[in-house]
Amino acid sequence: MVVTWRTAALTALGLVPVLVVPTPGTVLLWTLVVVALCGIDVALAASPRQVAVERRVPGSVRLSERTTSQLVLTNVARRRLRGLVRDAWPPSAGADANRYEIDLPPGEATRLTTRLVPTRRGDRVADRVTIRSFGPLRLAARQVSLQVPGRLRVLPEFASRRHLPSRLARLREMDGRAAVQVRGEGTEFDSLREYVIGDDVRSIDWRASARRADMVVRTWRPERDRRVLIVIDTARTSAARLGDEPRLDASIEAALLLAALAGRAGDRVELIAYDRTVRARVAGAAGPRLMPAMADALAPLTPTLLETDWPGLVGAVHERLSQRALVVLLSTLDPAAVESGLLPVVGQLTQSHQVVLAAAHDPQVADLLAARDSAHEVYDAAAAARTELERTAVTTVLRQRGAEVVDALPEDLAPRLADTYLALKAAGRL
Repeated sequence: MVVTWRTAALTALGLVPVLVVPTPGTVLLWTLVVVALCGIDVALAASPRQVAVERRVPGSVRLSERTTSQLVLTNVARRRLRGLVRDAWPPSAGADANRYEIDLPPGEATRLTTRLVPTRRGDRVADRVTIRSFGPLRLAARQVSLQVPGRLRVLPEFASRRHLPSRLARLREMDGRAAVQVRGEGTEFDSLREYVIGDDVRSIDWRASARRADMVVRTWRPERDRRVLIVIDTARTSAARLGDEPRLDASIEAALLLAALAGRAGDRVELIAYDRTVRARVAGAAGPRLMPAMADALAPLTPTLLETDWPGLVGAVHERLSQRALVVLLSTLDPAAVESGLLPVVGQLTQSHQVVLAAAHDPQVADLLAARDSAHEVYDAAAAARTELERTAVTTVLRQRGAEVVDALPEDLAPRLADTYLALKAAGRL
């Protein structure tokens, strides 16, 4: 039983007879009256357990987009249900008003809609539905909390998709649908055209020229059906906060943009998320199935407070790839983590594959480097400068061992990685 503010008001009203007849019997009598009225009110209230509740939730929604959760309540009791319903969700689901007053005659149903604006990726699981049924006097109520299952998968926002049209335009140029033709080692033959002044003589097709009695040259296009493996590091360093979000979120945005671009280019895209074991995997998805599969696999990813097992990661890559491919590692350039983990094994990858290490760095470092107004800020600037020097040294070593390195701010990581992919493709290095 739940009492309302009316019960408290009725109890306070008992001060009047107590002041008129100030005896213990008056207090006891008024208390019994209040208790009796509350008991009668509860007895006349409809049973909240005789309410059939159905929840309707969409399967998924992108981060920061709006969606709704609907409750359908059917009163199967013989009494009219006057009450209050609470549709409980975790705070990260972003529910606004989730309490509803209802007046439901016997045998009728009503629909309650809760608007959700999620603030975090992952699976948001609905809590219990609480129904409070008031009596006719609304002095007290009967209450029950029911388990009504509901799960909403919050997909990554994919804010970096705004960079996709410009990169696709560059891809079309490289693919020969514009005036630009591309030559390079490992590219595919596209077509023949007449020789013009300025063409590389090495592209002349002498046999075709002899047949046509005119000079013709070969044109090339970037290779299709290449394999691109995206590896997201979900270990301890992915939990570092870069501005308002963890490093893992910047890696996810970069992975989504690269997958969308490579998929449109005709390449076979795969993904694994790894720390000491495989946390997520996307393989065999292509065309319109690729991006939904990527978003669904990346949605529940969270950092784990463990060190990355780099030998195990290399083994997982070799298990997936038997031919030369582009391997994109979305991790960190933290000198201590790279020197103790990645550097000893990166050569095993670069021997067989084109490797790109993409990492987001902290935007606060630039602010620390610029501030010199006090002795404290000077020491901070010196520490930041030392960190930048160490990152530069690690980057140099990685490049010497055959890996490309993309080091950018979180919001710039996705377009910079896409540009690197296009540059490698144009040069025929995939």
